[in-house]
Amino acid sequence: MATQNMSIAKAITAGLRRVLETHEKSLIMGEDVGRLGGVYRVTEGLQADFGTDRVIDSPLAESGIVGTAIGMTMRGYLPVCEIQFDGFIFPAFNQITTQLAKFRTRSAGRMSAPVVIRVPYGGGIGSIEHHSESPEALFAHTAGLRIITPSNPQDAYWMIQQAVECQDPVIVFEPKRRYWVKGEVDTDTDPGSPFTARVVREGTDATIVAYGPLVATALAAAEAAEEEGRSVEVVDLRSISPIDFDTLVASARKTGRMIVTHEAPTFGGIGGEIAARVTERAFLSLEAPILRVGGFHMPYPVAKVEEEYLPDVDKLLTALDELYTYEEPAS
Repeated sequence: MATQNMSIAKAITAGLRRVLETHEKSLIMGEDVGRLGGVYRVTEGLQADFGTDRVIDSPLAESGIVGTAIGMTMRGYLPVCEIQFDGFIFPAFNQITTQLAKFRTRSAGRMSAPVVIRVPYGGGIGSIEHHSESPEALFAHTAGLRIITPSNPQDAYWMIQQAVECQDPVIVFEPKRRYWVKGEVDTDTDPGSPFTARVVREGTDATIVAYGPLVATALAAAEAAEEEGRSVEVVDLRSISPIDFDTLVASARKTGRMIVTHEAPTFGGIGGEIAARVTERAFLSLEAPILRVGGFHMPYPVAKVEEEYLPDVDKLLTALDELYTYEEPAS
């Protein structure tokens, strides 16, 4: 087994390098991905090694990037698009949801559109407007798209490669504030499907479900809860669409209590779908309603107060207390 210690960002770089080496018709395209190496330097060095025909600096036009990728995939290419920041994806929303997501269905299954779209997402970096969004629920609502998000370097390395291998369009949401978190990466052993959830900490008293940037927060909350005598299980969702409900239901039946957390607003978020589905399947095992801890239903705030907006350890511990002191509200 070959292991390397690398950050999430550099794990994605290594994964992209392997994609370009393995698939001769693969290519990377996006704003500043070539000569600059991307805003976060995730594609650094790839254009120098593979040339301007394989790592392409595009115009500042997200709709054009995705639209061009759709045309290229029809000719047998495997394009990996980078959207420079999460808040910049909306000019391409029509191309993604109206065209890309419906390509297989429109052709009655005769054609596929294996386009990968990389999106740095989430807050916590003190950035300006349109640079700290969490739009994953908007795309999860659209049938035909697969959506995954790594929380550690091992997943980051393999998920980008698995996304390229998938015959459906895949959006890879990358937690930008965790880009420089380091960990061991096994570069030899494929860890299996990226569309399954993973229990990253065993527990018996309650479950916290998280994904992307908040997995580390959930683990920190579980450690703090242990000091208070509570055993908290943490599940890394990994895939936002499809959702591995079997793993979530098994955990809910085991612990009897569940919290779902994400940076996106709780209203209309992924947490609501998880709460509903798990309640349907594990209602008699639950000791309290499933709680959601997320952002407020408002535009992402200015950097000076973003820590008040983002879920943190204290908010998760407060929700955990509520699970144990829940009383049915008066009608």
